[in-house]
Amino acid sequence: MLVNFDTLPETARIWIYQCNRSFSDAELEEISEKLTTFLEGWTAHGADLQSGFEIKYKRFIVIALDQEMNAATGCSIDASVKFIQELETAYKVDLMDKMNVSYKQGEYVAYKTLTDFKKMAKDKAVSKNTIVFNNLVNSKAEYLEFWEVPASESWHSRFV
Repeated sequence: MLVNFDTLPETARIWIYQCNRSFSDAELEEISEKLTTFLEGWTAHGADLQSGFEIKYKRFIVIALDQEMNAATGCSIDASVKFIQELETAYKVDLMDKMNVSYKQGEYVAYKTLTDFKKMAKDKAVSKNTIVFNNLVNSKAEYLEFWEVPASESWHSRFV
C-alpha cells in the first residue's frame, strides 16, 4: 500500500539506492510511475506493506517501509531488489553498488568509486567538511538526521 513518504513514521525502515548518474526529467517521471505501481502491490505473505518513496537530487531512490504495520520478509525484500535490478537494466544505470561514494561539490552531486574517493581524500580534494551521503542509514529518523552529513560524521571519516 503506497502512502505519502512524509507520513511514514521515523521508525520506518529505509533503503537507499544511489545512481551512478543523474536521471533525466523524463526518466524521473517514468521511474516514479514504476515505483508507484510496485509499492501499490508490494506485499509480505499476502499482507500489504505500507510504504512510500522519494527521489532526491535526481539520483537517489529512497524507499521507506512502516514495519509496525507489516514487516518486510525475505520474499518481499527479494521482490524489491528484483524491481531495482529491473530499473538498472531499463535505464542502464548502477543502483546496487554500495562501494561507491556520492558527495556534494557545491550544489552538484558527484559520484566516485571508493578507490577514487580515497585518492581524492589523500590529495586533499575532499575534506572532513565535504558533505557526503551516508546510504547505510536504516530508519527514516536516521535518514532525516544522518544521511547528508560532513564526511567527519559518517563512515567516510576514516578516509579524510
